Amino acid sequence: MTKEIITKNRKETVDLGKSFASKLSGGEIVCLYGDLGTGKTSFSQGVLQGLGAKGPYTSPTFVIMKEYKILNDKNIENVYHIDAYRIGGDDMMDLGWKELVEYGKNIVIIEWAEKIKEIIPQKSKKIEFLYISENKRKIIFK
Repeated sequence: MTKEIITKNRKETVDLGKSFASKLSGGEIVCLYGDLGTGKTSFSQGVLQGLGAKGPYTSPTFVIMKEYKILNDKNIENVYHIDAYRIGGDDMMDLGWKELVEYGKNIVIIEWAEKIKEIIPQKSKKIEFLYISENKRKIIFK
């Protein structure tokens, strides 16, 4: 089932991420697709806030992956925020991919998921971000 939402500013995109976080229970892989500047990082920051991760929530562009410990009443211990723009599937495997996605108390958020599509499990949640105008974004949950 596909669901489309239009956000009108960065705050709405962050808030959508917070709302999405409330539906996560551990073990999810969240794949984010979209061009530069379409809201992937803002949405990710909202998810991290919604899960209770301690900030700051910065993009993992240059470090590839950031780990956040989660302290909440859910079955979630860690969130891994990955920026796959500069890597491939083999690189991600070297970073412990199998262990990250198999541990049921992790959540993995991947920006630029198309760059490592060959290793992403079928059960992953897929979200596409589209630029509409300077402030508006279309976010499609697939």
